[in-house]
Order: sequence, then C-alpha cells, then structure tokens
Amino acid sequence: MPEWLEAGLWGLLAGAALLIGAVAGYFARVPRRVIASVMAFGAGVLLSAVSFELIAEAHEQAGLAPVAIGAAAGALAYTGANILLARRGARHRKRSGDEQPSEQEQPGSGNAIAVGALLDGVPESVVIGASLLAGGAVSLVTVIAVFLSNVPEGLSSAAGMRQAGRTRRYVFLLWATIALVSGASALAGYTLLGGAPPGVLATITAVAAGAILAMITDTMVPEAFEDAHLLVGLITVLGFLTAFALSHT
Repeated sequence: MPEWLEAGLWGLLAGAALLIGAVAGYFARVPRRVIASVMAFGAGVLLSAVSFELIAEAHEQAGLAPVAIGAAAGALAYTGANILLARRGARHRKRSGDEQPSEQEQPGSGNAIAVGALLDGVPESVVIGASLLAGGAVSLVTVIAVFLSNVPEGLSSAAGMRQAGRTRRYVFLLWATIALVSGASALAGYTLLGGAPPGVLATITAVAAGAILAMITDTMVPEAFEDAHLLVGLITVLGFLTAFALSHT
C-alpha cells in the first residue's frame, strides 16, 4: 500500500472514533459521570502521547529551542482561535449537559461548534501522517491515543448537541465530516511535509503538540472535572499510564 494512502487511512480510522462516540452520545443516555470519567481517561492518554511520542521525539530531532518555540506557537494559535470561537457559541462544544447554546439562543453557534471541532481534530491528524515520515511506519501509539480520546469527545459533544436541540442530521453529518477531514489532514501531514528537513519536521510536530496540549486543558479537562470531581486525577493518570505502557511494549 502506498504510504500516502496508509497515512490517510490511519487518520480516517482515528477520526472515525468521533463518529462512534457521537452515535453513542446521541442515542444512549450515558450518565454524565461516566462521560466525564471516559473524558478524563482520554485526556490522560493524549497527555502521554504528546509527551513521549511527540515532544520527546521532536526534542531528539531538533533540540530544546525549536521544540519550545513550536509548542508555544501551537498553543498560542489554538488559544487565539478558541477565544474567537468561544465568543460565537463554541465555548462548551465538548460539554455533555445543557451548557451548549441552541441556535435560537445564539445564532451561528452551530457553525462555530463545527469549526471548533475541526480546530480540535486537525493537529492530531497531521501528526499521525507526519509520523510515517519520521520512521517509515505510523506511530501506532499516537493513533491509539487519538482514537481513545476521540470516542469521549464525540460522545460528550453529541450529548450536549442533543440537549441544545440540534438535529440528528446535523450531529452525524458534522462528525462524519470531521472523520473525513481527519483522514485528509493525516494525508496532508504526510504529503506536505515529505522531504522536509528533520528540524522543520520536529518543529511542526511541536506546534501540533502545543495545540493538542492547549485543547486538552481548554476543552477536555473542564468536562472531565465537572462531574468526575475528585476522581478525575486518578482516572487521568490511568489513561496516561495506559498510553505510556503501549509506547514501551
């Protein structure tokens, strides 16, 4: 199989977890504490993948300065975009309760939520494609981490969308589109970065890592803490250790 096609398929697989979670969140009345616990676990998995699969490897390739600058730039870019989207109704796009505004309460919030979902998913998918360039094989730990974190993201967000009165067609079309965009982003990460010097590849990986870290703390951790409360730390550590174990097997 051509590597460019493999990159796209791995990205599509990771993105499909969003749709799986959305179906569960829309049709099943999953208790909010369960959603929060799964979200905490997914956050821990992503934190581990960012630490050991992205930041650590980028540091080995390029050193501290490019990694620090890249991660800070990624976090800054994500935060700036997230602030703009929050003002348009996407602040609570991953919340499973009644925090999300309806279209009647805030016109245009549906589009803001859709763009926010893209903002959350693209950096993860780009690094999946780029991981093929680094070692000739996709980072399975990164794919698994993104998949495991995407399930609760889709689950929580779809439950909140249902509460806000958004239609089944809107919810499933949104997450199906995000899954396809995830595949396209992984493909872009492979094709656009092919031939890039190791230092450039490492810096771009760090940019994506910084954006992912900002996303975890801005959108995943608040949902997890809202209902898991005192258990959120323990569950997050379990997710972290699970991904750490996968990266060392």
